[in-house]
Amino acid sequence: MRLEPVADPGLVRRIGLPALALVLTALAGAGLAAIAGADPLATLGQIATGAAGSRFAILETLNRATPLIFTGLAVAVAFRARLWNIGAEAQLYAGALVTVLIGTGLAGGWALALPKPALLALMALAAVAAGALVLLGPVILKTRAGVDEVVTTLLLNFVVLLFISLLLEGPLKDPAGMGWPKSPPLDRAARLPRIVEGLRLHWGFGLALIAAVAVWVIQTRTTLGFEMRAVGRNAAAARFAGMPVNRVLVRTALLSGGLAALAGFSEVAGLKGNLTLDLSPGYGYTGIIVAMLALLHPLGVVVAAVFVAGVFVGADAMSRSAGVPTYIADLLLATALLFMVLALQLTRFRVVRG
Repeated sequence: MRLEPVADPGLVRRIGLPALALVLTALAGAGLAAIAGADPLATLGQIATGAAGSRFAILETLNRATPLIFTGLAVAVAFRARLWNIGAEAQLYAGALVTVLIGTGLAGGWALALPKPALLALMALAAVAAGALVLLGPVILKTRAGVDEVVTTLLLNFVVLLFISLLLEGPLKDPAGMGWPKSPPLDRAARLPRIVEGLRLHWGFGLALIAAVAVWVIQTRTTLGFEMRAVGRNAAAARFAGMPVNRVLVRTALLSGGLAALAGFSEVAGLKGNLTLDLSPGYGYTGIIVAMLALLHPLGVVVAAVFVAGVFVGADAMSRSAGVPTYIADLLLATALLFMVLALQLTRFRVVRG
């Protein structure tokens, strides 16, 4: 048995195989529920109802999807150029840190005197710059010294998180926080408004949709997008054609790191209101799953992020009603990723004898 490239995958392969992967994921979820001692069909139904069975559930799913859209876009942009950014978690926290420094006045009270739209724009741009700088180091090491960016970006996650912990136990610790390691709350002017008053969905979700469309335009309508795709397909051929491969990788890194940092900005300014060590339950790592489920397509990232968020929100509701552990959500997503990677491989290759 061997794999043979498919010159022109048809519609059945490009659409049917990913759809089959989702069906197999649902069957695997039913099997996991049965192992846990619950009714498989009822468990899947409870997950779907918990994720989209009411207005509150839908808005909560979209709220949970917001940071996943940003981190999924960050991973999709980088992976498209074969820049293996595993450090979206670090870039997220860098964006959150800068957001707190500006939004609380710790970086200077002058910022809080700005009109609210200007203050929010300043916080978002500063977060983008911080996330971009975090990824700039690993990409320079990759282009100048050949250092594997998987290692450097992965280790930076721990470095940045420990640095945040140091700050929250020291100069950033809220004096009124009753000893808890958290930053002072943002000023009211530095908070993103809610889309629906009284519920948690905020305008960070709108910003995420704008970011997805902007990335799609960059990848499909600009020279940079063409260069990113060319470098991702074959860096040696791109270099032979005269493309500045290292410069393309640096630009890709700046865009990817900035997108991941916007997840930290939206979580702090739109939802939490301050910085804590548990700000992200692994959004940076989950962004890899989102990007792969979306086949690295920026608009597909939105759909994949909503799907992943729905699994998490639905699993929480299902756990309360059926007594099944919420870890089934993690197993479902891992299974979905494995099936989707296999579907992607079978889209590009066919299995032949000989």
